[in-house]
Amino acid sequence: MIKTTKTKTYNTETATVVKKVTVGAFGDPAGYEMTMYMTPEGDYFLYTNGGAESAYKTEKITSYTKANAKKWLEEN
Repeated sequence: MIKTTKTKTYNTETATVVKKVTVGAFGDPAGYEMTMYMTPEGDYFLYTNGGAESAYKTEKITSYTKANAKKWLEEN
């Protein structure tokens, strides 16, 4: 998945996975996954996707500051 903002492009194909959290089994309508990525430039983003009954019903990329990424990593 690719998301482009005014100044940055986030691409799950070219970024490095830092941590992945999966809740539920594949096909579980309440299941979801959250994956923290780091771009080659050192920027962080969170990719989320899940089932129809989860908090992440659609694919989404959210940019994170280094401090917020560190906090997310500590909490997950």
